Amino acid sequence: MKRLKWPSWMPIDPYILLLLGTVGLAALLPARGTGADVASGASTAAIAFLFFLYGARLSTREALAGLKHWRLHITVLACTFVVFPLLGLAARGLEPVFLTHDLYTGLLFLTLVPSTIQSSIAFTSMARGNVPAAICAGSFSSLVGIVLTPLLAATLLGSTGGGFSIDSLLEIVLQLLVPFVAGQLLRRWIGAFITRHKKVLGLVDRGSILLVVYTAFSEGMVQGIWHQVSPVRLGGLLVVEAVLLAVMLALTWYGGRALGFGREDRIAIQFAGSKKSLASGLPMASVLFGAHASLAVLPLMLFHQMQLMVCAVIAKRRSQDPVPAEQQPTQPDLTEPDPTAQPRIPAEPGTGVPR
Repeated sequence: MKRLKWPSWMPIDPYILLLLGTVGLAALLPARGTGADVASGASTAAIAFLFFLYGARLSTREALAGLKHWRLHITVLACTFVVFPLLGLAARGLEPVFLTHDLYTGLLFLTLVPSTIQSSIAFTSMARGNVPAAICAGSFSSLVGIVLTPLLAATLLGSTGGGFSIDSLLEIVLQLLVPFVAGQLLRRWIGAFITRHKKVLGLVDRGSILLVVYTAFSEGMVQGIWHQVSPVRLGGLLVVEAVLLAVMLALTWYGGRALGFGREDRIAIQFAGSKKSLASGLPMASVLFGAHASLAVLPLMLFHQMQLMVCAVIAKRRSQDPVPAEQQPTQPDLTEPDPTAQPRIPAEPGTGVPR
């Protein structure tokens, strides 16, 4: 029996359909009472295990080598934690006519979360960019975001961020940073096993996100907050996010050229500096927003699907670009010279007549 494959022309990632199905399941059968406690504990454990695997997979040698490319990493961090939040603050003028307060809060939170790791690497590789730089840039962004995202949320969101406190920061650090460091410490013994079983990391990645989505949206259903969102408001949110993504894709690509980066580095900057992570954003939102996490992560979920679709198209087109001459391997001329050949006399400039 032949294995069924997802049609290549279909623009929607099948995983997004799973996300939508998870939202529908939470709407029909939300977790309540003890079930909600079990789902919350399971999602916390799954995310912690995910970051443990991230730490076990990232080579310490690669991370240290990546530090040498500090200009690229600073550029990605500036796009993620400076340019994105500034654009989010600029969108405040759209409230309340274009966006509700809750949707704008979620949009602003979206601009504060770290960059992705896996999709940045995949798209950079597809576009023939600097893959090691994308690995390090995504990893550095996730690590910095564990501390910087809650601090930015406390500064920019204030009390709307769910009552940020030192306890919430500590909870995020314990859930994300501590498992990552543990994975790094144990990488010597389990790193090879993790590398050989990359599918396990992918399953844990996607499964943990689905579990967090179900938990967050279940809590939102129980609290009865979904009546606050109308189709018109969702349409407006999609338009705003499309403009946000287009601006960041343009800034990272042309800004990289203005800063003197080569083609491979610009590709890594574009894909690592224009995307936002569901894996990092969802657990942070559940801690910072509590019962209102479902509305807070809705803009992030929509942006995540949009960035995958658009970046997949861009990466495919970049892969078809001709390779610059300086990146093509040079082949030595191994042919023997013809001793009977007459030496070529250079022509007089502008005449075509030998001089």
